[in-house]
Amino acid sequence: MSARRQWLATVLVCAAGAAATLVAAGRAWADEVVARPAPLADQRVVHSGGELLPWLPALAWVALAGAGALVATRGRARRAVGALLVLVGAVMAAGAGWGAAQPAAALAWPVLGVAGAVAVAAAGTLAVARGRRWPVLGARYERPAHRPPVADRLWDALDRGEDPTA
Repeated sequence: MSARRQWLATVLVCAAGAAATLVAAGRAWADEVVARPAPLADQRVVHSGGELLPWLPALAWVALAGAGALVATRGRARRAVGALLVLVGAVMAAGAGWGAAQPAAALAWPVLGVAGAVAVAAAGTLAVARGRRWPVLGARYERPAHRPPVADRLWDALDRGEDPTA
């Protein structure tokens, strides 16, 4: 697989994993039955993953931003983003795994959260290992630091006997 395709696949896997965890955190993970005095019926309360673990959706948003950062960074910064994604993915997987282990959990959503978190961690690991070889955004719009101002270049051209208007 070429470096460009690997880079694109990693960004897409990271974004999809973060989105899956975000969706899973918004769904019902646990049901609670609250006993009420007679003649009232017991009340059923549904808790989402975001209610049980309020930091889980926030970390999913961080992972989604990390997918964008893999596009915008290069070199050491890209490797640092990859390391952050590994850490975020591990914490999200631990939280979603805790949700799957709860006795009254709706198992499908926490498992989706774990799968998304593992995808984020895998994308981060790949970014740390191979991010140095991936393509970077073009430097077309960056101002080069070593280039003299235009007026100096014009005078230098005239000094060499060249016509700068040609």
